[in-house]
Order: sequence, then structure tokens, then C-alpha cells
Amino acid sequence: MADNTLLEIRGLVIQATSYPPGEPPKEVTLVHGVDLTLQRGRVLGLIGESGAGKSTIGLSAMAYGRGGVRLTGGTITLNGREIRLASPAALRSLRGREVTYVSQSAAASFNPAKRLMEQVIETSIAHGVMTRPEAEARAVLLFRKLGLPNPETFGNRYPHQVSGGQLQRAMTAMALCPKPDLVIFDEPTTALDVTTQIDVLAAIKEAIRDTQVAALYITHDLAVVAQVADEIMVLRHGRMVELGETAQIIKEPRQDYTRALVSVRSLEHAEKPPAPPVLRIEGLTARYRGTHFDVLKRVSVELPKGQTLAVVGESGSGKSTLARAITGLLPPSSGRITFDGRELSPDLAGRSKDDLREIQMIYQMADTAMNPRQTVGTIIGRPLEFYFGLKGAARDRRVQELLDEIEMGKGFADRYPAELSGGQKQRVCIARALAAKPKLIICDEVTSALDPLVADGILKLLLNLQAIEHVAYLFITHDLATVRAIADKIAVMYKGQVVRYGQKSDVLAPPFDDYTDLLLSSVPEMEVGWLEQVIAHRKMESAGN
Repeated sequence: MADNTLLEIRGLVIQATSYPPGEPPKEVTLVHGVDLTLQRGRVLGLIGESGAGKSTIGLSAMAYGRGGVRLTGGTITLNGREIRLASPAALRSLRGREVTYVSQSAAASFNPAKRLMEQVIETSIAHGVMTRPEAEARAVLLFRKLGLPNPETFGNRYPHQVSGGQLQRAMTAMALCPKPDLVIFDEPTTALDVTTQIDVLAAIKEAIRDTQVAALYITHDLAVVAQVADEIMVLRHGRMVELGETAQIIKEPRQDYTRALVSVRSLEHAEKPPAPPVLRIEGLTARYRGTHFDVLKRVSVELPKGQTLAVVGESGSGKSTLARAITGLLPPSSGRITFDGRELSPDLAGRSKDDLREIQMIYQMADTAMNPRQTVGTIIGRPLEFYFGLKGAARDRRVQELLDEIEMGKGFADRYPAELSGGQKQRVCIARALAAKPKLIICDEVTSALDPLVADGILKLLLNLQAIEHVAYLFITHDLATVRAIADKIAVMYKGQVVRYGQKSDVLAPPFDDYTDLLLSSVPEMEVGWLEQVIAHRKMESAGN
């Protein structure tokens, strides 16, 4: 290896055993002979859709295979020594010292019963890298570097006492504390709101620069990785598609798949003119049982027939709570909900069968929204039986029509959810909602768990179905790129209130209120250097105030 080379992987092959229902076990190759080289102090972005092998390759840098995955071929050379066949003792010494890991979900990675400081310094002390006082001093230094509040006392808190963004930065501090040579960042901002994501991205970038650590940054969002990576490797189906400097990948992609990733945010939807409302919400106020504060505060919005109202805001702003109130799952304490000219009962029990049929919902996690023991045909057929009494051949014909409508065609009715991709599962949930012939579908973050290309396909499908079925969408999201792609009207929510509302062209045009300005300016652009420009702009604004 060259003098400055930290990590070199050659001909990496990774396999796992698959257990298909009713069939004998078989070997599946997940990664097919991938090569990569990482220099000290550099960041390599690994990008691709689910199943591309990003996390599997990233974890191989510590000679680790998750969930029965086996590293069966090639070499992994770290700091000049081959580690793929290293002894368990050598790997224990390596992991958490030379190589550390930051996962997607910090909340699932911390022990809720221990203070943050104890967990941040644990590995440094266990490996003998430093004494407890030295580790605590370094942790405070990292808390400060990562922009955490009250860095001297921040470590005294428990995980539940800090926000998601703060917890993600605390996990980054834990990874940096033992002064590793390499950090593996595995989708560290995917679960965060855009306003929180930009703070975490800035903190990660500054920490990498100041500590001169090398990093593998794993994500499916090209705009995000463009802000932190020196080079980008594009992966698909366990194979490298393209490798190059970040600017080249963004500006001049050479492969069709890379070009598709770069252009995925270009979907635009021309808003429709104002029309009579199918849904009118007036002065809606609501609180959860047992609490003493309102989670919705005098919310008033309208959704025209056959159009899309995007409800945007960060976690805790009241978006999903509004959906629960509309569906009758959370009866409001005051206000009115008028649907298709009639006032709806505030609670579910008081609503008619037609009320239930005409308002359907599609959830964020398709996996948990379907019975894994039912076939696709049964899942889609259930509302056909319940609302219209269709059975036998008539039901099967309608199920197939719906499958054709969601572009899944023949052969899927007899499959189970486990046999479908993430995008296919979400399409089945869309078909199930359409089966009821609704006038309104509430889409609750339906693309946030999907890869960009898959999400793009779902958005195009929803727009096509809206043109055919004339159904209205209440589209809950925190992704402004999605809003531009699908909305006619927008309601921006903050702390239970609507702070900006109107036609898309008006809401997205200046002048902005402070929160909407922050929200819009936090959406990563597909541009190298964008993050630095935003940080510099905010520092100037802060100095001016």
C-alpha cells in the first residue's frame, strides 16, 4: 500500500445463506469483487439504493458481517495488515479503537439506563487508549466541537433527556473519542428532520476536518454525501457502478445509473388552480389524553377536490397528529372537520361506513402496515369485500385491475409481503387504499423510508393515479423536494400551529417567516460546497443579530 493509504480492499466477496419458503437453503452473493482505497484524512461516500451493499461493504472495514453475512473472498488491509482472517482477539482490539461506527439510529444504540458520558468514554477506557480523566476531557472537547449545549455538563444527561439530533452528535463523539483512524458513518442523518440534519452534517464535517480522521460515509442521498465526501463510490446490486471525485460524480456522471441518481430530485408538479374543497378544517385544537397541553392549536386548512395539500414541518410539529384528528383517532377538543360537504363526527365510533371508506390512509412503514401471513391478493381484496361485498372471481378481477393500476401486473396476487421490495410493498398499500374508492387519501411520510429512485417512482405513480381517480391527497412529509414534486397547496406546521399556508407557488416564494426560511434553507442541494455556504450565511446572520 502507498504510505498514506489507510484502508485497501481488493476483490471483496460477501455472501449469506438464504432460506426461501418451501425450498432448500441456498448461497446468495451480496458483494461481487469490490475494490476500494481510502487515504488517511479522506472521506469516501458509499451511495446506492437498498440492497446495493453499502452497509455490508462499510462494515467489512472492521472485518464484520451483520446478520449471518460472511466475508468469503478478497483482502481487507487496514494500517498495513490483512484483517479479514484476523483472530477474534485481534479484531476485538481493532474494533472501537482503530475503527469505530456511527449507526443510523442513535436512540437504539445507547443504553437508556446509563448517562451519556459513561457511554461516550467507555470504549476509550476499555481499550486503554486513555485514562478516565483524559477520556472525560476529550469527550467535553468533542461535545463542544460538535455544537452540543453546555458541553461541560452535557454528559450528565441520560439519552431520553436530549433531542434526536443531539443524540446523533453524541454518538459521533463516542466514535471519535478513542482517536480512531477510521469512522464508518452508516446513514447518520437519514432519520433526522432537515433542520436537524444540517446541524449534524455540519458538526460531522467539522469534526472530520479537525481530527483528520478518515471516514466511510454511507447514504442513499447524493445531495447529503456531496457535502462531506472527497470521493464517491456508486454501488448497485453489490457491484461498483462508478467511482470518482465528488464534483465529477455530481457534475459529470459517466454511468446511466449515476445520472438517474443525480436527476432524481428534478420531478416538478405544476400546481392546479383553486377548486372547491373536499376537506375543510376550521380552528382545530386537540390534546392527547392525560396531557395538559394542546398538540394542535387552532389549525385551519382546506384541501381542494382532486388536489394535494402537503403538510410539512419537523418532528413534533403536529403533522401526524393532524392526520389522527382527521381520521377520528384523536377527537379534537374544539374546531370542525367538514368532509365532502358534511361535518364529520369528531371520533371514529360516530362515523358512518361511507365516512370510513372515503378517507383512507397510507403509512410510512409498509412492512408494519401489512399482515405478513396474508397474500397480496388478500390484502388488497379485504376492503373490496368489506365495503362492496365483492367475492370470488369478481373480487379477483378487481384485485388484478388494481395491481395493473399500480404497475405491478400479473404474478403478484399470490405473493407474500416478505417476497416484495420496499417500493413494491408501498405500492400494495396504495392499491389497498384505492380499493375503497376514497375521495381522500392521507399519505403519512410514505416515501421517507424509500431510496430516492424508488421514492421518485412512487411519487410519479401517485400523481398518475390522482389524474385517473381524481382523489385528493393530504401528504405529510418533512422533505421539501417531495413537496415540490407533488403539492398544489402547502401548510407549514411548527409546534402544533400552521405558520404558513397557501398555494405552493406562494408558500415557496419570499418573503418568508423565520421558520419557513430555516426549513427551506436546510434542504441539501446537489452542489459541492453548499453546506459551507449555508453555515457561513447563518454565522453572518447570527453576528448581525
